[in-house]
Amino acid sequence: MLELINVAVHLGRRELLQDITLSVRAGQLLAICGANGAGKSTLLKAILGELPATGRVRLNGFDVARTKPDALSAIRAVLPQDTEVAFGFSLGEIVRMGREAGDVLTRPDVEALALAAVGLRGREADDFRTLSGGERQRGHLARALAQVWEPVGPNGPRWLMLDEPVASLDLGHQLQAMRLARSYADAGGGVVAIMHDLNLSAMFADRMAFLIDGRLASIGTPSEVMQPDLLEAAYGCRTVLNTGPADGPWLVPQSCRELSQVAVRR
Repeated sequence: MLELINVAVHLGRRELLQDITLSVRAGQLLAICGANGAGKSTLLKAILGELPATGRVRLNGFDVARTKPDALSAIRAVLPQDTEVAFGFSLGEIVRMGREAGDVLTRPDVEALALAAVGLRGREADDFRTLSGGERQRGHLARALAQVWEPVGPNGPRWLMLDEPVASLDLGHQLQAMRLARSYADAGGGVVAIMHDLNLSAMFADRMAFLIDGRLASIGTPSEVMQPDLLEAAYGCRTVLNTGPADGPWLVPQSCRELSQVAVRR
């Protein structure tokens, strides 16, 4: 289980996160949503122990702030929002870095399996820097998968921590990435994903955590969280909610007062 207890992050006098308490079980996909600047990536960095925070974060019973990085890398892999590769590594070498950071060194086929999962098998020799933005994103997803390939290991469930995993992807590859995340959770692993696309979140997530100005405004199933009043408060945008293909909520923006006012002033 991932547990956050009264987690807060401060930058000088500014409070970036305010008393976040939530839990996620292995076997679940949690989508963390909210407007730009709401604190989503800050929350993920606090979960990972990359930012100093008050409160407590536990992953599989380990206190993240007091656990060595190599022990954490055996149970969780991270897909950052931006990852620059400055040297001429091949795609295969990038994915191998993930395998070597985890505890699956006895599975030499993991790199090929991970690349096949994201549709890049056979591209191992390609210079990573020559790939398109979407291909690089999928390559980094393969790296994360290779690190924690088996959703459940000898020491319990493993976790995928994904910061905007579909940001650079076309529609088909967005669905591919989310299906991979969903399958990982269904196989007993845990997934935490920072998401901007509320419809994809509603389609694939078990639960959604919605942040507004650094506070946890709502957490629950997509149907519980995706309510017009909450979405209007977050985005300044009126919405129409319909029933989607999986009997969950489906969002259609109706009008945005703030954007229309900007257009008038211009």
